[in-house]
Amino acid sequence: MNIRTLPLGMLETNCYILNNDTGVLIIDPSGEADVIRQEVDRIGLPVEAILLTHAHYDHIGALEETARTYGVDIWLGDEETDWLSDPGKNGSGKYTDMGIEPVSADVEVKVLEEGPMEAGSFKFDVLHTPGHSPGSMSFRFADFVISGDVLFSGGIGRTDLYMSNHVDLINSIREKLYVMDADTDVYPGHGPVTTIREEKATNPFVRG
Repeated sequence: MNIRTLPLGMLETNCYILNNDTGVLIIDPSGEADVIRQEVDRIGLPVEAILLTHAHYDHIGALEETARTYGVDIWLGDEETDWLSDPGKNGSGKYTDMGIEPVSADVEVKVLEEGPMEAGSFKFDVLHTPGHSPGSMSFRFADFVISGDVLFSGGIGRTDLYMSNHVDLINSIREKLYVMDADTDVYPGHGPVTTIREEKATNPFVRG
């Protein structure tokens, strides 16, 4: 399994491009659809699905264009399916005075459910990790997890946003992420990769 991190868009939100021997998985097409397309072309394998950790605007900026390009299933937590077309819920409506255009993605999605999942040739576990947003999902593969905006290197997700909840976020980290093997790599929605061991030992917001 190969994983490529593309920090895209105004907030440099991490889009992840995964590939195995037969296909590609796109996680959080956050912006700059042309950059995503160039990376997929470089890999030279078919895209098998698009996954969303959650539906905040900076994680879906290139969703509609990427969906049109590849025509594959899009997966998102049920609590946030209506956020894709609602700038008030996905957060983009709050920042028009900063030059951020309202984000709305007109796409159909399939609903993620917690537990084992197959998307094309990819097998992984879906973890419901609410707090930053009610439908936040993390994706656990053999030796790494993609955590969205739940857990960062030295940080945690914001909980001052629409329907966010600080207690839920801390519980998600402790009960869903910190129980993983200490050597598990954590690929967050922003910033560099870290490990479960590092965060349990040093994260100032949630110690192990």
